[in-house]
Amino acid sequence: MSGHSKWHNIQAKKGKADAARGKAFTKLGRELLIAVKAGGPDPAGNSKLKDVIAKCKAANMPNDTINNAIKKASGAGDTANYEEVVYEGYGPNGVAVIVEGSTDNRNRTASDVRHAFDKCGGNLGTTGCVSYLFERKGIIVIDKEATDKGEDDLMMLVLEAGAEDFSVEEECYEITTSSEDFSVVREALEKEGLEFLEAEIGMVPNTYVSLDEKGAERMQRLIDMLDDLDDVMNVYHNWEE
Repeated sequence: MSGHSKWHNIQAKKGKADAARGKAFTKLGRELLIAVKAGGPDPAGNSKLKDVIAKCKAANMPNDTINNAIKKASGAGDTANYEEVVYEGYGPNGVAVIVEGSTDNRNRTASDVRHAFDKCGGNLGTTGCVSYLFERKGIIVIDKEATDKGEDDLMMLVLEAGAEDFSVEEECYEITTSSEDFSVVREALEKEGLEFLEAEIGMVPNTYVSLDEKGAERMQRLIDMLDDLDDVMNVYHNWEE
């Protein structure tokens, strides 16, 4: 789950291989576990869990899988103890990179993340070295083909619900909210029966960096290596693909 939808390949996202989908579900299951541990198994009283469930549904995670993960996380026999971690660093040509993860072993995860940066011509930085270049925003992406609402009607709906921005991309509509208003906007759209390609709170860059062909190859390799790590949940960057 790298970057946000402006540089997602939506078609690739729609056609994920089974193996990639399984790995994504495993990571989402861990996010569910952390949310349940933090605020309980009832989404009505746990806004973080409610947001993670929406993210799971956007990734086409089956309801049974979601419910089973919540039950497992709330069970007395579940001794998994993950904590959330954040790393900041630089990719090729100074591309800013933020890595969000969850781990039961900080030393292992830090070592794995550092290795990925080193192998791809980047370097792991200190806390705060690039986060000032990003803002935490809610991002909702809707496939144009999946809704019969007109562009103007949808725009009015999302703006009235409290969204900050509504943009029309080639294959999808992209809605941006503040992190505080994300749940309200998402729930307003859900009530209208809309389904999402993406629905999550993430880090959106204020500025972008372009790369030449060699730099782009190294940057893509860095993203792929980080995404392959079990402990890495999200990778954000300001590379303008």
